[in-house]
Amino acid sequence: MSDTPSAVPASSSRPDVDPAATRRVVRAGTIGTVIEYYDFGLYGYTATVLARVFFSDENPTTALLSSLIVFGVAFFMRPLGGVVFGHIGDRFGRKHALALTIIGMCAATFLIGILPGYGAIGIAAPVLLLLARLVQGVCAGGELGGAAAYIAESSPENRRGFLTSMTQLGSMVGLVGASLIVAVVTWAVPVDQLDSWGWRIPFLVALPLGLVGLYIRYRLADSPAFQAMSKTEKVVSTPLLTVVKRHRAGVLKVIGINVLAAPGYYIAFVYSSIFLQGQGGYSTSAATWMTTISLLVATGVIPVAALVCDRVGRKPVLMAGSVGFAVLAFPAFLFMQSDTPAVAILGQLMLAICEAVMMGAMLATLVELFPATVRYTGIALGFNLAHAVFGGTAPYVSAWLISTTGSAMAPAWTVIAVALVAIATILTLEETSRKPLRLV
Repeated sequence: MSDTPSAVPASSSRPDVDPAATRRVVRAGTIGTVIEYYDFGLYGYTATVLARVFFSDENPTTALLSSLIVFGVAFFMRPLGGVVFGHIGDRFGRKHALALTIIGMCAATFLIGILPGYGAIGIAAPVLLLLARLVQGVCAGGELGGAAAYIAESSPENRRGFLTSMTQLGSMVGLVGASLIVAVVTWAVPVDQLDSWGWRIPFLVALPLGLVGLYIRYRLADSPAFQAMSKTEKVVSTPLLTVVKRHRAGVLKVIGINVLAAPGYYIAFVYSSIFLQGQGGYSTSAATWMTTISLLVATGVIPVAALVCDRVGRKPVLMAGSVGFAVLAFPAFLFMQSDTPAVAILGQLMLAICEAVMMGAMLATLVELFPATVRYTGIALGFNLAHAVFGGTAPYVSAWLISTTGSAMAPAWTVIAVALVAIATILTLEETSRKPLRLV
């Protein structure tokens, strides 16, 4: 085994930072995440249309719930994707795993765009839709944690929070792009044509976007930390086994934070659009534009929260977002039922800003919980388990709770409950800002 290079001590994965290389890595990680989340978010923003296209129209409520089940089931594939791509990323390199995620995601999204509907092929339509969503789930499971690890390992310590937040910013820009294109299409295309062909346009755009992202990502060298592991023969052969044996506490902390952040994300930025239509009485087009406003505001909040977390620490910022959810969930859902658009948007913004504050500090926190040898796998496993159990199911559970209890306020109580779990988890965290990342 060779000696560790002087630029990367054995106990640390701190790179000898090249600002130009850092900019290229941040750009590649962010652009890839934009594309991935554009693809993944499209389904949520077109859920009401997809319900009509791919499911029997005998009962609209049942069709919508079926559509949301397909949305949620994809999340149960994310832990598998986290394990598969985490293994590739920790064993063979971050950039190889991230190239594969973008290929799979864009191919599945394009496939959805060309699928025939229920009226043409019957039950085969929702089955094929489900299969495409499962592929999306696997690929999404390998994206955000890997991109965060890649960027963090190429960043200076005093800017790690801000630079890793660019992947979160990328996910928001992707959702904004998806929301905007759906808003434009639903506005420009008549309803009868929207169901027949108009809805396909946003999905077909995924293919050229994916090719651009793949080109940008694959041209880069791997992170300094992974290169150091390769040179010193510290790459582990079974990252998952190592995580389970030695880093269970880290995984549990990732889950504890994301018990709130995962459903908070999909309630604030996906389900809220459905809630505005069903409980607020807004049209699909109006609700989509309102959601786009919330996404734009949240996109501006994320880097500010990240800058604050680099200055004052990760824990205070995470705590602010979590307490915000606990306090504001009830008035947020109450306001979103208002027939006054400004009040409804204010309710949506309450949830969006709390989530954005957490997003600003979260990835830096998760990256710092694991050594480089298992960083990709550790983040991806905990992050995706939480998103599978609590995130992807959030829209369906929220809709189900309302239909079962008859109360539009039911989702608020679930948000408050998971916020309390996240607060308890954050209290157990060690403050890790400005500390060198570990190599082993």
